[in-house]
Amino acid sequence: MYQDRIRLKSLWGKVVSPEEAAMLIKDGMTVGMSGFTRAGDAKAVPLALAERAATDNLKITLMTGASLGNDVDKILTEAGVLARRLPFQADPVLRRAINRGEVMFVDQHLSETVELLRSRQMGPVDIAVVEACAITENGGIIPTTSIGNTATFAILAEKVIIELNLTQPLELEGLHDVYIPTRRPFREPIPVVTPESRAGLPYIPIDPSKIAAIVVTRKADSSANILPPDDETKAIAGHLIEFFESEVRKGRLSRSLNPLQAGIGTIANAVLHGLIEGPFHDLTMYSEVLQDSTFDLFDAGKLTFASGSSITLSADKYAEVLPRIGSYKGRLLLRPQEISNHPEVIRRLGVIGINTALECDIYGNVNSTHVNGTQMMNGIGGSGDFARNAYLAVFVTKSLAKGGAISSIVPMVSHVDHNEHDVDVLVTEVGLADLRGLAPRERAEIIIRNCVHPTYRAMADDYFRRALKRGGHTPHLLEEAFSWHVRYQNTGSMMEAQAVAAE
Repeated sequence: MYQDRIRLKSLWGKVVSPEEAAMLIKDGMTVGMSGFTRAGDAKAVPLALAERAATDNLKITLMTGASLGNDVDKILTEAGVLARRLPFQADPVLRRAINRGEVMFVDQHLSETVELLRSRQMGPVDIAVVEACAITENGGIIPTTSIGNTATFAILAEKVIIELNLTQPLELEGLHDVYIPTRRPFREPIPVVTPESRAGLPYIPIDPSKIAAIVVTRKADSSANILPPDDETKAIAGHLIEFFESEVRKGRLSRSLNPLQAGIGTIANAVLHGLIEGPFHDLTMYSEVLQDSTFDLFDAGKLTFASGSSITLSADKYAEVLPRIGSYKGRLLLRPQEISNHPEVIRRLGVIGINTALECDIYGNVNSTHVNGTQMMNGIGGSGDFARNAYLAVFVTKSLAKGGAISSIVPMVSHVDHNEHDVDVLVTEVGLADLRGLAPRERAEIIIRNCVHPTYRAMADDYFRRALKRGGHTPHLLEEAFSWHVRYQNTGSMMEAQAVAAE
């Protein structure tokens, strides 16, 4: 019975259908929806909204924590509902609409969205649509598998629609730590001094009079598309483990390392998975997304505690973990993303940040977002929050893409998300480049030698040697800096014709 999950009885009369709830959302509104990397997202109301758009003129600004599951972004895009989207997305249909200029996408650091809302530099939020597993006796919202920006959306919105998801276990209660920073410029320090620190409440505190509708749902989170480790990702993990071992020998890290963060996706997940066989123990995580590898490390006895903003798992791991989530509760916390990604906390804890690059250049600049400099992929996400403030900022990528037609290490990145000042370590399956304390010319030497695939190494070295003759602190041939990208656009491969013939 859903009534058992609505502990404030005066709210029982607010239960309505998804279609009735969707009618509260009007053309031109700004809507904040729960959801962070396919976890804890609203699942019924946005679909009803898309159906309504078939007959009503309806355009909204949609804010979330990160990407949504259950094809919500796809369906809303195809229905023409989205006028503006932020701060992150990962849907191919929406991506194409963004790149056609049909949907205005605002790519933001994940720690910043609610700061802009709170200070009224953006907004206001008209309605928040929030997934919950229960509502407390005082009207507090108990989130499900993510918090993301949900808490601030609910607190700032004029009205709140709650999707009460009966498939989400009640054992999730107590897993959340909802701490909202005080207003600037008189903000107190965030009281998180270890990954285990509890700073806030186990629910989202709102005035229950703002709850305009409750929709009962029974749809599970979408599973993550996480591939198992392959030879290349295992090699990347091996290089990184060897580097960590060297840092331990030099007395710069202990066998417990520092709190770990890993971005979403197959490569970062595989790198963490590699730590299962590594010589490290009593590991902790202070991350945003807790993936399959988090629970593999727990079950292997390697990880003692993990703090994040969402739990995003593959289908098999979801089916395995969610029914026994209670057994992990003493070792898990989910926080708002402005806390999981907060620069102050990341720097204080000395987090080791491991994130994925689309491409890097020979001087250590990283592009995380744009293919060939113009085509948006997903967004910067939280990688910038961690890279700028981490004890170690590590970026990982396979050295080749598209069957070797693309080198992931290029003379100059076509778009810069993380400049050379924020990148400490670069790793491909070929090898690892420790860039700390190196000048640009030194970085180029080690990146070309250690990270560029042998197929492209001679081309990279030739570019660098000829650029050196021009001089400069960061030598470049401006007329050739993007020649690899141009060649790919024109021919379908970055490889020079004579190099292909030589092979």
